[in-house]
Amino acid sequence: MKVRKENALIIAIDFQEAIMPAMAGRENLERKAEILLKGANVLNVPIVVSQQYTKGLGNTIPSLAEAIGEFDYIDKTSFSCLGNQRFKELLLQKQARDVIVTGIEAHVCVLQTVLDLIEMEYRVFLAADCVSSRSDEDKAYALRRMEQAGAVITTVESILFELVGDATHPDRKAISALVK
Repeated sequence: MKVRKENALIIAIDFQEAIMPAMAGRENLERKAEILLKGANVLNVPIVVSQQYTKGLGNTIPSLAEAIGEFDYIDKTSFSCLGNQRFKELLLQKQARDVIVTGIEAHVCVLQTVLDLIEMEYRVFLAADCVSSRSDEDKAYALRRMEQAGAVITTVESILFELVGDATHPDRKAISALVK
């Protein structure tokens, strides 16, 4: 199963100031997420951003906010993004069937969002190199569970080149420059 650009949407889950410092492999996580989000902008793939209890956990970290560009986030208290009615409405409005997921924490908000998306019959592509948890063990079991539920576990570079699809695509060079 391949991700299709014309049906794609990216969900960036809870990359917030108060919790990012505690993530395993934080520097690599931030770098990979930045590549994915910048690539999405190059390819005009919509990005939906969630923040978990913004009042307590802060805003999306500056480097990723900059990579996304201008955005409105969905403030949520439910762990699954789909526990928020505004989020559900926005997802339906975008009419995407292929959902690319990135975010934290893999074993809580990312996992519950992915399971709900699969239950709603979305095709879910998880960028494994730009999700994390506080512990590698929690992330590993969450990835396994999401894959068993039907999510495609892949990487940022694989996703971006799948969206490009052909060496003659006008944005191929821009994407190649991002992943180097």
